[in-house]
Amino acid sequence: MQYIPRYLVNNRITIVANEAGFITEYRPVYQRHINIYRGIDNVLQFRLLNADQKPINIASYTPKFIAFDENDVMVVERDGSIQELSDSSATRGLFTVTINENDLLNLKDQFLKYSVYLENSDNENVLTYASSHLTNSGILNLTSDVFRGPIESKEVSFLAEVDSSWSTGGIDSQPGINGNEALHTTVFYTDSYTGNIEIQATLDNQLLSDEEQNTWTTINTVSFTGSESEPTAVNFNGVYNYIRFKTSTDPTSKISKILVRN
Repeated sequence: MQYIPRYLVNNRITIVANEAGFITEYRPVYQRHINIYRGIDNVLQFRLLNADQKPINIASYTPKFIAFDENDVMVVERDGSIQELSDSSATRGLFTVTINENDLLNLKDQFLKYSVYLENSDNENVLTYASSHLTNSGILNLTSDVFRGPIESKEVSFLAEVDSSWSTGGIDSQPGINGNEALHTTVFYTDSYTGNIEIQATLDNQLLSDEEQNTWTTINTVSFTGSESEPTAVNFNGVYNYIRFKTSTDPTSKISKILVRN
């Protein structure tokens, strides 16, 4: 039996306030990177110290947290929640910042820069530092290692007309990653399109150069009246090797795109 420990700890970061000038005997070389994860709320715990490494009472301040992406665009802005219910050494200088799951939803994995400052009762900002070298910005490492999230949808387009019908090229429906009840989702973006769209599938192991020679079976038919003002989503189940979409009405300029997620 292998013994593998795991740790449930607070993600605590120390920051420094320049209240009475920095000493020279204690100079941290670096501030560690903070790992944050997509798909979950990340709670960061900060402790504010003075140059003597003593915690500071911050009850009269509002901690502010901001983060910027690799293009220097601010993507997160949060007020910190002060934890010191009483002025005790255990909680003095302690506050938390919660980066919500939705804050990171549209961000790719990357290194973000963050800063922390304090706002006093006169709405004046007091800057804090990542170390006593007067470095202000810290680093957030945003990763999807824990919660991978949904894969990107595939977009398909129609080929040239063949025998008064139009079809898309066949796309891999990824049977290897889906169980016997594989769920597929398709979204049709139409503009005054009138007619039917057939969802077709094949169990052939490969697509032939002329895909019409593959054995295609219609598994669902979606009807449109031309009055649809929103994208139309369709779910269907089944383990197939390839799927495609076919119409008997010219889709040119009427069907802008079709998105598929297996």
